[in-house]
Amino acid sequence: MEIKVLEKKENELVFTISGIDEVFANTLRRLIVSEVPTLAIETVTFTKNNSPLYDEIIAHRLGLVPIKTDLKSYNLYDPEKKKSPTNQLNLTLEVKGPGTVTAGDLKSQDPKCIPVYPELTITELLKDQKLTLEAEAVLNKGKVHMKFSPGLVYYKHYPEISSKNHETLIKKLPEDLFKLEGKKITIKDLNKIDAAEKHLLDNKAEVNYAKDKFIFFIESWGQLSPKVMLNKALEILDDKLTEFEKKLEKAK
Repeated sequence: MEIKVLEKKENELVFTISGIDEVFANTLRRLIVSEVPTLAIETVTFTKNNSPLYDEIIAHRLGLVPIKTDLKSYNLYDPEKKKSPTNQLNLTLEVKGPGTVTAGDLKSQDPKCIPVYPELTITELLKDQKLTLEAEAVLNKGKVHMKFSPGLVYYKHYPEISSKNHETLIKKLPEDLFKLEGKKITIKDLNKIDAAEKHLLDNKAEVNYAKDKFIFFIESWGQLSPKVMLNKALEILDDKLTEFEKKLEKAK
């Protein structure tokens, strides 16, 4: 297996991975989206709400606010366990109008776990209107509810361009996207693979896709970094394989 990082930003990671098949690639994608946990608001208790929005609408909006997550400090949500600082995060909000209520108005008991985008609008308040509430965030998985999903993940098979008239073809393709290396045409920037594939299709170029090499795109919503998302997914996969091995031994 070989991994090569193509682009790394705060909330984006693009890399190529070779030596795997589509089953493993899709397993990795599903684990990141569905199994890597994050914090999200689960319950909201209102003390005062005379804003234009019903309690249910505000609660729904709060549930979709991405919260920075510290996986080392919180345990996965278990309704059977008593509430404690390790299985829930308490937040409060108290705002008086006039003005806009934003995610940044939420006060977290844990300074490490705060809204990722404080400018997100929750509601508007007119003069003397108030919104006061308490919220509880828990650590859970995207397969339970998508509000717990850490981000967007997708992959593409690595493209291999073949052409008998490569010198003629390269002249028709944009210089900022393609380059000629000997008798082989390659894509300069695989981050722009969608645009590159369109140009190849328009010029009726022959493109073969490697079965054991993929381009992975990970975009975080901000709760976790893409690197943490990837490492956690691999850790979960390892745990699942260990559990499967143990159960297989018992079944013999």
